Amino acid sequence: MMRERLEALKAEAEQAIQGAKDLETLKQLRVKYLGKKGELTAVLRGMGELSAEERPVIGKLANDIRQTLERILDEKETALEKAAMEARLKEETIDVTLPGVPRPLGSIHPLTAVIQQVENIFIGMGFEVAEGPEVEKDWYNFEALNMPKDHPARDMQDSFYITREILLRTQTSPVQVRTLQAKEGKVPVRMICPGKVYRRDDDDATHSHQFTQIEGLVVDRGVSMSELKGTLLAFAKQMFGEDHEFRFRPSYFPFTEPSMEMDMSCMICGGEGCRICKETGWIEILGAGMVHPNVLEKSGYNAERYTGFAFGMGVERIAMIKYGIDDIRHFYTNDLRVLRQFQSV
Repeated sequence: MMRERLEALKAEAEQAIQGAKDLETLKQLRVKYLGKKGELTAVLRGMGELSAEERPVIGKLANDIRQTLERILDEKETALEKAAMEARLKEETIDVTLPGVPRPLGSIHPLTAVIQQVENIFIGMGFEVAEGPEVEKDWYNFEALNMPKDHPARDMQDSFYITREILLRTQTSPVQVRTLQAKEGKVPVRMICPGKVYRRDDDDATHSHQFTQIEGLVVDRGVSMSELKGTLLAFAKQMFGEDHEFRFRPSYFPFTEPSMEMDMSCMICGGEGCRICKETGWIEILGAGMVHPNVLEKSGYNAERYTGFAFGMGVERIAMIKYGIDDIRHFYTNDLRVLRQFQSV
């Protein structure tokens, strides 16, 4: 009786397995027939009713049936997996002869391009590029630059203070002080320091609370104003071209004395006067001057033995002049219509 039940179970299971159409159905059949609570186990629970002579015979038959079903299940599983893979490959077949989807290429941001151009010009003149922290101590940002706590020039740079003694730097000049300290009184010093700076300005066409500066510093024996003017003229002609006029006029900065500003003839009107240059024919490009003796002394240099000059420029301003951009916000709004114009820069 039990032999017939086992043979019938085998035939039923084989038919069901061969008819399975997917792996999930096959998994359910494996549990149904060979699981711990499956039908084969249920049949074998009646082994206790068999005689001692029948038990080994039926046990061997049951074991043979289990092995047969496991083999059939494995073969069917392999066949279904292969069929599923072939169907997926057929469904996901790619026609390599079709034209590809074009992807737009990025380019260097115009501000980055200007920084690289300025760096290359000054590196060619023997300058090194230095960097410093954007979160700075008040001493480096102001006091070491000849602006003590009560100095009125601090009001010209409304600052983002974190504590009473720590702020977001308002200029890259602190890098000059840190460089001088690192040199420990040794000369020559020839460096530029590009970087982001922060001031509490209302954002408009010509102002931003965050912008980029590049400052330069030279300290050595016998450094003169004429060397400063020659350096800046060489830079300006390489940056803007030989067909422009340049002039220097007196100015004031607390960390240089004497101080001056450098102007260039307007690129729009050629010096005739227009809206861009406010009818003056000139556009300011940078500020400069001879390093104040107090700055040298605070940085560990003997001001009677050494002299130096410093200069600083706004990268955004240089880029606006060079490329004819009339709104500083174009640099930060990520408008692709603007940025695509600089793919060849």
